[in-house]
Amino acid sequence: MNTKRVVGWGAFFGVAAALTWGPDYFQQADDADAAVATVATPGKSKTRGALPAAAATGKPAEIKDLSPAGDLFAARSWKAAPVLASVNEQAVNLTPVVQVPTAPPMPFLFIGKIDDRRDLQVFLQNGEKIYVVRKGDVIDETWRIEGISDVELSFVYLPLHLSQTLSVGSTQ
Repeated sequence: MNTKRVVGWGAFFGVAAALTWGPDYFQQADDADAAVATVATPGKSKTRGALPAAAATGKPAEIKDLSPAGDLFAARSWKAAPVLASVNEQAVNLTPVVQVPTAPPMPFLFIGKIDDRRDLQVFLQNGEKIYVVRKGDVIDETWRIEGISDVELSFVYLPLHLSQTLSVGSTQ
């Protein structure tokens, strides 16, 4: 039984060695044939085994690199390359339009007014807030009451110092 194992292992290593060295042996023969086919045979040369170029110049002949040039794995496409259009128009120089700042629309709604002997009071509504204002009052640090007449109420929008008016009734 011991001899069977030794013979088995010997056969295994023999086959493995043949598979390992066999292709190298045959490939070297193929490379030699290719080298013979690509190298020109020298004509009459004084030095044995020298190439004609080496014999003429006295220097060893350079071996050209036969590897493929460029990227072998570059992306390729069947589509034609896009042609870029040329622009012949002149660039338009647009100057920015500066807008004059304006006051926002009047946020107050006139509800009513009270006229007593001393001054005139006006009731204004903004959303759910109700304001009772007199001349000179400032609402939310944004609007100042400039004047109250029977027909209109004059406001000044404080951030821009612009005047606006609100109708508060008629003369009748």
